[in-house]
Amino acid sequence: MARAVNTQRKAINTAAAWTVALLIFFPILWTILTSFKTEAQAISDPPVFFAFDWTLENYGVVLERSNYSRFLWNSIIIAGGSTILGILIAVPAAWSMAFVPSKRTKDILLWMLSTKMLPAVGVLYPIYLLFIKLGLLDSRTGLVIVLMLMNLPIIVWMLYTYFKEIPGEILEAARMDGASLKEEIVHILTPMAIPGIASTLLLNFILAWNEAFWTLNLTAAKAAPLTAFIASYSSPEGLFYAKLSAASTMAIAPILVLGWFSQKQLVSGLTFGAVK
Repeated sequence: MARAVNTQRKAINTAAAWTVALLIFFPILWTILTSFKTEAQAISDPPVFFAFDWTLENYGVVLERSNYSRFLWNSIIIAGGSTILGILIAVPAAWSMAFVPSKRTKDILLWMLSTKMLPAVGVLYPIYLLFIKLGLLDSRTGLVIVLMLMNLPIIVWMLYTYFKEIPGEILEAARMDGASLKEEIVHILTPMAIPGIASTLLLNFILAWNEAFWTLNLTAAKAAPLTAFIASYSSPEGLFYAKLSAASTMAIAPILVLGWFSQKQLVSGLTFGAVK
């Protein structure tokens, strides 16, 4: 009886998980399908799913109209640069909070997290003026700095959580053996926290890749990433849904492939320390 109940419960949980997964994935699937339709089919009512004339015309128009490789390269540099810079700053900060905590450590962590609740538009104007003064407007360097600062609280929080799961006695033993602070972090702490660091890298790379608010407001053409590439297909003449879907598919394809091939590392990192 108990086995039958467990089997039924497992089947219900599996069905619920698949339902949620399909609901989440459906907008992506619909975007990909729409990219292969004509503009008339893209706005047809009722909508057509698979029974339409598949065409690559939209991709041809997008590639002909835009320099896709330039947008892609900008996205890689901006997302990768902000993530690496954030990790370099966050690792020593998280180490300090995890292994040399003070009375205000938890307050500092909560304050850092609270900055993510601030509407980005609230600080857009001063940052915009600052970028003009420093000559960072429409530059990849400026976007790397901004996106790093925007995601730094998340990076520190995640690394802090992972570091707290590492026994402090191991680091104390290294100090007794004469390890310097740099050797302690680089040769002992970092290798032990590789799953957590890897998942933090992946998650923050994805967040930086998908960032649209700052990239659209702080760039024009020179440093524009793929989010600006997508936005360029919204014009005063209206939305061209098929071409917009093609541009969106080309923008999300690299990060979907990355997420697919690194899903094991991401799950391993997110569950790092969950079971002692």
